[in-house]
Amino acid sequence: MLKKQSPARLIAAGYAAVILIGALLLLLPISVREGVRVSFVDALFTSTSAVCVTGLIAIDTADTFTVFGRTVVALLIQTGGLGITCVSVFVILAARRRVGLKERLLIMESWNIDSFKGVVRLVKSVLLMTLIFEAAGAALSFIVFARDYPPIKALGISLFHAVAAFNNSGFDILGGLRNLSPYRDDVLLNLVTCGLIIFGGLGFLVILDIVKTRRFRKLSFHSKVVIVMTAALLVAGTLLLKATERDITWLGAFFHSTSARTAGFSTYPLGTFSNAALFVLVILMFIGASPGSTGGGIKTTTFFVLLQEMKRIATKRSCRAFHRKIPPDAVHKAFTVTLLSATVVCLGTFALCLLEPECTFMQLLFEAVSAFATVGLSTGITPILGDVSKLIVIFIMYIGRIGALTFVSLGASKPV
Repeated sequence: MLKKQSPARLIAAGYAAVILIGALLLLLPISVREGVRVSFVDALFTSTSAVCVTGLIAIDTADTFTVFGRTVVALLIQTGGLGITCVSVFVILAARRRVGLKERLLIMESWNIDSFKGVVRLVKSVLLMTLIFEAAGAALSFIVFARDYPPIKALGISLFHAVAAFNNSGFDILGGLRNLSPYRDDVLLNLVTCGLIIFGGLGFLVILDIVKTRRFRKLSFHSKVVIVMTAALLVAGTLLLKATERDITWLGAFFHSTSARTAGFSTYPLGTFSNAALFVLVILMFIGASPGSTGGGIKTTTFFVLLQEMKRIATKRSCRAFHRKIPPDAVHKAFTVTLLSATVVCLGTFALCLLEPECTFMQLLFEAVSAFATVGLSTGITPILGDVSKLIVIFIMYIGRIGALTFVSLGASKPV
């Protein structure tokens, strides 16, 4: 039966299965601290947020879960960040079995590549790259956390933080729902975290292209678009946040401009931000990271194509960039993805407005966009949402992780 399903359906089913398994593991007595009770909805919410590399939390990870439970969360984040298909191929390789046609098709579907050539080598490169970035991030983070915690605990926090940051998931295990606010002015941790987020959000294919070519001029068209858009959004976000939020420092503005691109870490309480600053974050979250990365959103490439099409309409010239013509199909897909994504956000926000009338519209819109773009930033309302509202947010996170276009096409997908 499974062999007859399309790659898109298998990927969607794979994420759903891992989410459910994760929720059941988090409900085990060994996962939960003594005297703490975790409901199924909260366990499902945590598992979904981890697998979808989001970071929205209904219950505090450190105060609720044991070392085993936090390890489960970290593994779910790693699985979600790498992708179900990549992890599956890694297991096949570890078992020294041959990677079949179906697995190769799944990798092509999940990473949006159009060739079987070098798929297994690509998976190995991605796993090695992930290990290098996370190990480096953990080592640098340990320098900071070792000042405040015993060595063993500091190592655990550093490893968890590196995994969460590189996979663009805003989970923390500092406790008290503080996120990274105690380290607001720590330059090293801020920059290390931003570095992990940025490289995780660029996409594995782009990083490999950079390592291979080492010159911007020789990069692929896709890599050039991703790098230019990432840099432009980071600068624009930093300037706009500094202009709209008076109390934030330049370091804080840069950190949140980076984090809003689907990471979800925060060093300032977002509930105190002005509506203008929150709206800037909403825009950054909706655009998100890049294709083939650990992040969500409509993607930087989609936003770039939309901008180029607007330019074409205004100037009456062809839709071109970097001496390359952008095909009409890419423009149509960009508009479709944006429209579907906006529809999901609007419907989700509307449902939350009906269910949570005590929250403001901006708070609920922010929550819906954060869930869809798999960001994890929140104005602080997530823990007080009702169970039905949490289930809606869970559904939005799931759609955001597999992609709105993939989700609506599941019914029409044909086996390959």
